[in-house]
Amino acid sequence: MDYAKMTALELASKIRNNEISAVEVTKAQIKYIKEQEDRLSCFITLLEDEGLKRAYEVQERIAKGDYKDSPLAGVPMAVKDNILTKNIRTTCASRMLETYIPSYNARVIDKLEDAGAIILGKLNMDEFAMGNSSESSYFGPTRNPFNTDHVPGGSSGGSAAAVAAGEVFYSLGSDTGGSIRQPSSYCGVTGIKPTYGTVSRNGLIGFASSFDQIGPIAKNVSDATAVLDIIKGYDSKDSTSIAREYDSYTSALTDDVRGMKIGVPKEFLDSPMNSQIREQFDKVIKVYRDKGATVEYVDFQTSDYIIPTYYILTSAEVSANLSRFDGIRYGYRSPDAKNLEEIYFKSRAEGFGDEAKLRILLGSYVLSSDNYDTYYDKALRIRRLISNEFDDFFSNYDILLGPTSLFTAFNFNAFLNSPVEKYADSDNKYTIIANLIGSPAMSIPCGYDEKGLPIGMQLIGRKFGEKDIIRSAYSLEKEITS
Repeated sequence: MDYAKMTALELASKIRNNEISAVEVTKAQIKYIKEQEDRLSCFITLLEDEGLKRAYEVQERIAKGDYKDSPLAGVPMAVKDNILTKNIRTTCASRMLETYIPSYNARVIDKLEDAGAIILGKLNMDEFAMGNSSESSYFGPTRNPFNTDHVPGGSSGGSAAAVAAGEVFYSLGSDTGGSIRQPSSYCGVTGIKPTYGTVSRNGLIGFASSFDQIGPIAKNVSDATAVLDIIKGYDSKDSTSIAREYDSYTSALTDDVRGMKIGVPKEFLDSPMNSQIREQFDKVIKVYRDKGATVEYVDFQTSDYIIPTYYILTSAEVSANLSRFDGIRYGYRSPDAKNLEEIYFKSRAEGFGDEAKLRILLGSYVLSSDNYDTYYDKALRIRRLISNEFDDFFSNYDILLGPTSLFTAFNFNAFLNSPVEKYADSDNKYTIIANLIGSPAMSIPCGYDEKGLPIGMQLIGRKFGEKDIIRSAYSLEKEITS
């Protein structure tokens, strides 16, 4: 039986009905991962022995009648390597944490294990989640399963590629400015960035703490929704977690968008997007109109400020968050350091890669006493203006719709000689906005370009509007796959 082609919910149903066992699936997936990894490099750490031991435990509990309320019990999955796993190496794809072994689980890991998940390993990523291609990993890049000459996206590139390749049935990623959605688009899978505070950040190694959010990547909307239902909820150990009632999201899996109001930024009309993406985008708009939704084009006055605001604020938070890695308490320490000053300087110089250093430098610059008011404080004020404008938008519309990316997956080293172009690129403007304002967002697959590379469409909702984006995504998915 070809398990790799199954969805997570299909597989879980067969395990629950004793048609197959979690043990045999896990053995098959470990074998399959080993066959694929030389080509793709999705994993930093493969938990072969631990995963199989866990599979026996879960299968035994399923046989006893446990996990009756868990829709994904016994299903193998994997986790981005910036999410803490007790007694399992967690590297953030950096030399700085190459040998770091956490003493506790992230809250989302505890929730997954309580639901019967089988974790097969830790997935590759851009170093400390900084990047859009997974090229900055200390352990080497992950490759796109559709064409290994192209990037899988980032920073959750390993998380998206592993699901797309069928190595695991779902994964966890983290999203700071599109790091779940953009790789999901590039790899032809579904990714959700929840509302900020909906999923606990306890145990997520911080990139930019006011932007970061853990979320699921899966083969389709139903699988991703099932995972989100498991990991959502208030956590008293996370000061950014929101205490509120969280209903099950699975009730939103209905093919009905009648009466929904969908807004599309007018700038997409003149944007230089890939012609196949434009064609698919036009089809998506028609699908929603045919299904009874209202689709209108809208103007945003603050859109030109989204990218500079994002990079100023995230770089400032990076500078603060990574200051703890100093060669003293934990992490990499240079063997050539002769005194305290050299421990600091050499450990950080050797432990961090170029991308991390660039963002630390930028963050330190905007936080300096000479520049704080000019850059950081002003960016905070502009973030509030942006948030207010999008709050006004969501008082009139249910969904903001657009392509996840204006282009499909690019070749490796595309920005090698032009790093400034990578940061200035407006392609990621509307993935960034969901993190700036704290809204939920989802990318779902929507066809392919002329090279056979996947195209993704993005839906952004109002805060705590996960049900709206799930309902609209599910309805679109039904049309695309029918």
